[in-house]
Amino acid sequence: MSETPDVAIGAIAARSELRPRVGVVLGSGLGPFADAVAEPVEIPYGDIPGWPASTAVGHAGTLVLGRFGDVPVAVMKGRAHLYEGLSPADVVFGVRVLGGLGVRSLVLTNACGAIDTSVEPGTLVAISDHLNLQGSSPLVGPNDETVGPRFPDMTNAYDAGYRAIALQAAARLGLELGEGVYAAWLGPAFETPAEIRMMRALGADLVGMSTVPEVLAARHMGIRCLALSCVTNAAAGVRPEPIDHERVLEVGARAAGDLVALLREVVPLLD
Repeated sequence: MSETPDVAIGAIAARSELRPRVGVVLGSGLGPFADAVAEPVEIPYGDIPGWPASTAVGHAGTLVLGRFGDVPVAVMKGRAHLYEGLSPADVVFGVRVLGGLGVRSLVLTNACGAIDTSVEPGTLVAISDHLNLQGSSPLVGPNDETVGPRFPDMTNAYDAGYRAIALQAAARLGLELGEGVYAAWLGPAFETPAEIRMMRALGADLVGMSTVPEVLAARHMGIRCLALSCVTNAAAGVRPEPIDHERVLEVGARAAGDLVALLREVVPLLD
């Protein structure tokens, strides 16, 4: 990709004077949260130099700037994935831009499969840690010390304080919110039953095809992260029925109301 994040930052700043402090990345079928943003300025990704198009079904491909309560926010309606044929740097381009705009707290959402047999579709889970099984990292290559350190510490990649805020908010709302380890898979094929057994043996509770590259880039920049997964299906081999992406979107849409309610409570507390 020829354009740098600085060029994109300039293009966005020309469209909106708002400087977001909290960023939100919305996964498959989870776009309705952006409808709750006040005074929105919507910018299609295609209007932002260098920003990759979002081609996955259920991803709108729009950046929304505005306010959520008193907090200035930037909401990515849709994300790029490695399985779309993009480089790791392209996949995290949006996160790099948000960091350049001033975002210091990032909430990532995704649709995922449950490896843990006790986790039902429609459940929300806060990610506590991850396994990067995608075979790549956006941090590979020359390091820019002005952006972050060569060897960033990932001990607290998923901020424990932010998870506590989310768990307390869920309790106030009467929502069930679990915690678990997320395994990032390259895709786009869903995992085989043998691969799921491997992930379970490695300690994974959830599996998906996003989020981890973005967290690596965000933590490299010193951005604190909270990641919330919407469990849309049981992983391969956990149940007898096949996995279908339309079903993923359907369950995600039903759970979106709970996720939006949770984000309404959590986002103002992360500033």
